[in-house]
This record gives sequence, C-alpha cells and structure tokens, in this order.
Amino acid sequence: MNSVALFGARIVNRLSCFLVLSRKFCDYSGDGGKTDTGFNCIEETLTTVYESSDFDTAMNGNPSFYDYQHSTKERFSVRRSFLDNVKLDATRLLDILQNDGPGFDAKLALSESQIRVSEILVREVLMGILRNINYADKTRCAKLGYKFFVWSGQQENFRHTANSYHLIMKIFADCDEFKAMWRLVDEMIENGFPTTARTFNILICTCGEAGLARKVVERFIKSKTFNFRPFKNSYNAILHSLLVIRQYKLIEWVYQHMSNEGHPPDILTYNIIMCAKYRLGKLDQFHRLLDEMGRSGFSPDFHTYNILLHVLGKGDKPLAALNLLNHMKEVGFDPSVLHFTTLMDGLSRAGNLEACKYFFDEMTKKGCVPDVVCYTVMITGYVVAGELEQAEELFNEMVIKGQLPNVFTYNSMIRGFCMAGKFDEACSMLKEMESRGCNPNFLVYNTLVSNLRNAGKLAEAHEVIRCMVEKGKYIHLVSKFKRYRRC
Repeated sequence: MNSVALFGARIVNRLSCFLVLSRKFCDYSGDGGKTDTGFNCIEETLTTVYESSDFDTAMNGNPSFYDYQHSTKERFSVRRSFLDNVKLDATRLLDILQNDGPGFDAKLALSESQIRVSEILVREVLMGILRNINYADKTRCAKLGYKFFVWSGQQENFRHTANSYHLIMKIFADCDEFKAMWRLVDEMIENGFPTTARTFNILICTCGEAGLARKVVERFIKSKTFNFRPFKNSYNAILHSLLVIRQYKLIEWVYQHMSNEGHPPDILTYNIIMCAKYRLGKLDQFHRLLDEMGRSGFSPDFHTYNILLHVLGKGDKPLAALNLLNHMKEVGFDPSVLHFTTLMDGLSRAGNLEACKYFFDEMTKKGCVPDVVCYTVMITGYVVAGELEQAEELFNEMVIKGQLPNVFTYNSMIRGFCMAGKFDEACSMLKEMESRGCNPNFLVYNTLVSNLRNAGKLAEAHEVIRCMVEKGKYIHLVSKFKRYRRC
C-alpha cells in the first residue's frame, strides 16, 4: 500500500470510530451550510455561517426591521408605513449633520427638527454615516457620528442599546479613532451593558492589524462582563473572531487558557483549533485533535469534513480524498457541492488539475449541480495551468446554465487573457462584467492595470485608471496606482 493510500486509510479509520452521523448539517448554521461567494480559504465556511447567530444585524450592512413587523397584512402595512417614515427622518437628520460647521449649530438644528428619537432611527442614522465614511476626512465623519450619538442619548425617554454602541464603535474603528473606541467600551460597561462577541469582534479586527490582538484577548478573558449566549461559552466567540483575522498562534494560546480554566471544547472549538493547527503546519497535532474529538464523543459535522477535504486537497492526496468521500456516503452524509469545491480548490492549488477534472465529473454524476464558486475554482485552475481555451469553454458553460459569474470569476478570466497577451479581450471582459451588473472590485482593476503596465501598454493602463476615477471607484485606493502615472 503506497503512502497516499495509507494516509487515506488513516483518515477513514479515525472517522469510523465516530458515531453514525445524521443527515443534518452543522447546527450552528442558519443556512444549511451554504458558503459565501468567494473561494479563498477554508476558514470562510466556518466564519460566514456564524455571522447570523445573533450578531448585531446592522453590523452586517443590512439594518433589519424584522422585529418591528407582524404577520398579518394589516399590521404589516402599518409597520411598513412606519419604517418608511423612519427612513425619511433619518435622511433629514443626516442632512443636518452634513451641514455641521462654523456658523451652524448641528445640535440645535437636530433638536429643532422635533424628530422623535427611537432605537431604529438611531440605527438608521449611524448606519448611514458608516456606509458613507469619507476616507479623505475620517476625523469629521467620526465627530459627526459621535455628535449624533451624544445628542440622541440625551433625548427624553431614550436610552442607547448595545447595538448603538457597537455602531458608533465601528464608525470610530473605520475612522482610525482607536482611543475613542476604547473609551466607548468602558462607557458601555459603566452603563451596565455586557461586552459581547460583537464588541470583541470589532476590537479584535481593528487592533489585530496594529499588533494589539493579544492585549485585547487578555482583557476580555479577564473581564467578568464578557457574555455571549448563542455560543457554548465566551471562549468560542473569541476563537471564532481570531479565526476571522487569522491569528492562529493566538488561537492556540486562548485554547490553552480555555483548557486550563476547565472549559471542555465542543465541535465548533475542535473545528477552529484544527484549522489553526493546520495553518501553523502542525499536522501531528491536527491528527491528535481529530482523535481526541472522536474519543470525546463528537461526530464530524459539515465543517469537519470540509476541513479534512481541504487538507487532503492541498496535500495532493486525491485517493485519500476519494476514500473520505466514500466514507461520508457510508455513514449517511452526502457530500455537497461545497465539499467537492473545497477539495478541487485544494487540488488546484497543489497543481493537480487532472484530479480536479475527475472530481468535477464525479460531482455532476452524483447529481451535485456546480455553482458559481465551483465553476470559478475550475476556471482559475485552467487559467493558472495556461489552458485558456478550457477556461473560456467552462465560463461559457456556466453562463448558459444560468450561473452568473462573480468578481472572482471575471478576475480569473481577465488574468487568463492578460497571461495570453489578449489585452483587448481582457478589457472587453471588464466592460462585459459591468454590463451584467457585476461591479469590478479593486482586485479586478489591479489585475488588469498591473498586467497592462508589465506589457508596456501604459496608455491603456492609464485609461483604466481614468475610468475608475470617473466612476468614483475606490478613490481612496487610486493612490496605489500613482507609480503607473509616473511611467
């Protein structure tokens, strides 16, 4: 038996000692395990599904009015009218704040508006400021947000909620006002609000890049006010937030602290720790955790299998992956399109395009319909391998079958055309994605401009940058292209 088969047997033997699985996916997921529309990292399937588990809905960019609605048509109509009025009031208040400056007392104007302050109104106004932060004048945006926050908190019969604090904290974070953000945490605690996973998530994502992640974690672990109900305990919320920002060593440290405090891990804990161990290259510890997970009575869930397939794919072990997929079927767990996509992504990154083709065909034979992420993984694999014709063929197939390409798909195709020296086709692809309602992100523009510049097509590169500026795209990032203008 060769080493690949031995590795596959090792995984399957470990899994066979677990309890027989039910068909349901991970209980933490509110969407049945659906993935995001990116395909970058295995962590995405762990991080995205927990965002809906009672995190502040407004922080996800979609202010939720669900709690204000009722099931009957009559009440729904009344509530809809109420919500429309709230949005109009929020627009009026935002206009007043925009006029703030010398000779104009915004606080007085806010009071004279005679608009009744409510939680939903405060959320709408703060979300409006958050969505429209001017990166050229962050300080002013932070001041306007805080001015409204203070004013609204002083209104009769109104008291800020934890969600209000989180929104103004996020505004401060995006405006680089870190000291002010920390002061709000202290104010929250003083006013009797428990600091939750959302509080922690805002702080850790902001301070992680500044090298202060460990300080934030230590403070929250020691704090008696940190409480987050949907997770088994607060440690899982911390571990989840650290996974989002890829603080793998810090995940190890928190897990050790969690164990020392006598908090047993659950399936979510094991999945996160296994991700961290793999990312740190500690495969022996990865396998020991898998063994420990089984001895503790936990069966692998949707995400555990996804992690294992990722490891096998990146390790270029297609036979072992096939054994694992067969094992999943044997225990009553049908592999989904996400499982196949994760495996193919790993194999593609390992350079085994033939194995990718095999599993793509196997997936369709088993009735799994490829989605946009799956197609994008395969298209990217073809592009990297220099097989542009096959990439184009698959791109056309996905469009015919009703799968709309996303920015990742278009970026791969643009990259492929550029690699083949077909710059006219690459520029046409950019126009095509815009015409189909898929807005190019900075990555797409960067791919096109960088390749045009490297090919000596400076005029074309400048034209793409000019279009970016005219359309108001990523103005705060255009400075990254200054070197092109100097050429």
